[in-house]
Amino acid sequence: MSDLLSIGASAVRAYRGALGAIGENVANAETPGYSRRTVVLRQAATPGISPDPIYGDQLLFSGVSIGGVQRAWDSFRASEARFAASAAGAAAAREQWLVSVETAFGSSSATVGASMTVFFNTAASLAANPGELLGRTTMLTSLGDVAGAFRTSAEALGRVSEGIRSAAALDIEAVNDSLTALDDINATIRASKPGGAARAALEDERDRLITEIAGRLDIGVTIAGDGTAALTLGGAASVSLLDGGSPGFIDMVVATDGRISLQLTKDGSTVPLPATSGSLAGLVRVAGTTADRRAALDVLAIDFATAINDWSADGLDLAGNPGGPLLDASGGAVSIDVLVTDPALVAAQSTDGRANGNLLALDALRGPTGPESRWNALVADCAQSLSAARAEASAAASWRDNSFASLDEVTGIDLDREAAELLRFQQAYGAASRIIQVARETFDTLVSAL
Repeated sequence: MSDLLSIGASAVRAYRGALGAIGENVANAETPGYSRRTVVLRQAATPGISPDPIYGDQLLFSGVSIGGVQRAWDSFRASEARFAASAAGAAAAREQWLVSVETAFGSSSATVGASMTVFFNTAASLAANPGELLGRTTMLTSLGDVAGAFRTSAEALGRVSEGIRSAAALDIEAVNDSLTALDDINATIRASKPGGAARAALEDERDRLITEIAGRLDIGVTIAGDGTAALTLGGAASVSLLDGGSPGFIDMVVATDGRISLQLTKDGSTVPLPATSGSLAGLVRVAGTTADRRAALDVLAIDFATAINDWSADGLDLAGNPGGPLLDASGGAVSIDVLVTDPALVAAQSTDGRANGNLLALDALRGPTGPESRWNALVADCAQSLSAARAEASAAASWRDNSFASLDEVTGIDLDREAAELLRFQQAYGAASRIIQVARETFDTLVSAL
């Protein structure tokens, strides 16, 4: 039977380790990604004694030892939290940039739609006195305001498109860095001893990196028996981001209209990366939406210019000459401009001799299919998309918060619980110290009796 001193000493060492784990938990209570540690205690093996079916373990009083450091974790809750983080990342990115798209269309009297209304109203006022040069000048000025509003919105949408590309580039860089770091962590985990505090810290860092990647890209995660992580694309399990070889490298392809797509280069081959969730997927989606809005604005600008030029060609100017083109929108909304500055060139007269006949005909452009109505429909579509994106982002954020709260119930630090454990192990440590004291007193008594 093991001696009393060894039993007491083993208990002191074991409980000291348990107290150290509690201290580490308390110190890291607010550290993101930290998982609660628990020291696993077990009966110490008795040197020189082989297992015997007659004598049970309870008769081998060999003390206690630390069997390892156990890290609190729940794979199912962690997986749910990653899915939620990916969904929230996509929804948040889409909402953020759709706000910018809506802002690009403006909300004041200087919008394209408001400027068109002023232009048509000015033309209607000029019809009362078509020969007035001041009224003609005002009409040309209001037409310039329409062109300026088109250019302002187009330039703003161009900045939004550039901002989306920049945000995607930053996310791609972050994912690539995390994949490289995770590959290094895998190598370190393979070489580490299971059940130790160092191994638990490595696993914390591994899971923190995985969570960071999940917020930007939907992923499938497989944890091997040796603690290493393998990552695939969530929507396409055949696309491997990280395995036993080198990590993949994500890149972005930008189309001429501002649309973006992702591709993965790994082991010498490049394949499309069809992300379905995560902030990168949200950026890819909203880049396409922005490109659609820019295209719609260009079409509207070109159609408006064509309609105005056709109207001008149908009339006569102040000198009785056929009206010339008033707008040039050959480069789209971003470069639309007024070609005429001379008020005498406004084709107010109709070919039948009426001085205001062509001005009155201009009102025919203001209908359910006219430029004003089309602008309003474009703005309404933007507002509807943003409203849906906000609802989606709110729901996804709630899912993410609830999922991480559920995971935190397992991995998080409860200071009340740690205080109770601290008291328990302090008492156990004191009892172990008392065993050593009793052993010493017993030994002294036996020696003194000789």
